[in-house]
Amino acid sequence: MGLTVELGARSYPLEMGALSELGGKLAAVTAPGPCVLVSNEVVGPLYARAALTSLEQAGFQASLEIIPDGEVNKTLATWQDLVHRLLALGVDRKTPVISLGGGVTGDIVGFAAASTMRGVPFVQVPTTLLAMVDASVGGKTGVNTERGKNLVGAFYQPILVHAALDTLGTLEPAELRCGLGEVLKHAVLEGEGFLGWLESKAAELVGRDPDALAHAVARCCAYKADIVRRDEREGGLRAILNCGHTLGHALERELGYGRLRHGEAVAVGMVAEAHMAVAMGLAEAGFPERIEALCVALGLPLRSPDSVPAQALVQATQHDKKRARGILTAALPCAPGKVSLTAVTPAELLIGARAVLPLEV
Repeated sequence: MGLTVELGARSYPLEMGALSELGGKLAAVTAPGPCVLVSNEVVGPLYARAALTSLEQAGFQASLEIIPDGEVNKTLATWQDLVHRLLALGVDRKTPVISLGGGVTGDIVGFAAASTMRGVPFVQVPTTLLAMVDASVGGKTGVNTERGKNLVGAFYQPILVHAALDTLGTLEPAELRCGLGEVLKHAVLEGEGFLGWLESKAAELVGRDPDALAHAVARCCAYKADIVRRDEREGGLRAILNCGHTLGHALERELGYGRLRHGEAVAVGMVAEAHMAVAMGLAEAGFPERIEALCVALGLPLRSPDSVPAQALVQATQHDKKRARGILTAALPCAPGKVSLTAVTPAELLIGARAVLPLEV
């Protein structure tokens, strides 16, 4: 099963299936030849051999490179090292570079592909739920700096996304929760139909029911693909996908990358921003509590695991990419299918954050 991310000349297929199908799917979009498979220290030992076998059976000559795993390694140093390795392998502008792993790996490899020789073909093979429903769709690539998340990078579309659904069975519980945080975000954005489905299927998703997971991936990908089709570079509509990210990214930064996983931070941020929306008169009464109930059902946190100084958290939001000319715009969840792109002040950020985070004043 699959769909197409429609972007004119840059359109690409988004396939969902077994990892063993990768080679055939890639051969359908580019002629077999040399390629580079890049994975990380966790995913590589589990799945690199299967991916290489599939590629080789389809006629590709694949090299394997391994990079460090985890948000703490999503740095300029890791990106630079990978670029040097790609150049040492002799890649040219027709050599596909394939990311096998989660969102962090995809972001680093995608940025390396975008910048090596000013762009080589990029393929996403997401192996985590978070990457399947979020990071692998839309062409955002990049790395973090000490000033914030994803501040150095590029919009660079892949030529293929192949969501390897059979890899979800080996996800650690924390990684599954991380992905469910983004599934929750997509359900809030899409509306009552998806949100109600999620409420009825929360137990199956936590229990890794294959049909429930496949449905969630397909639905999230279809929704995000439609948003990206209409607003590829986040000029307006696509900004709604940042729901929960303003405070979520700030919390990740202040806690130290890796202390709270991205999807967990988004869930906490979404709860906080829903409370902020109520205080600003934008959200339906009781909507934050509905999000909270789903967080509990999905095993997601409602609060930061550690205290954060209030002013430090607010200051961290000032490095957000969505800040323009001194104004920070947040995507506030207001009701099922309704998000308000609203300019927010530091005082308003604190109103929402204090409702759900153990902040130090």
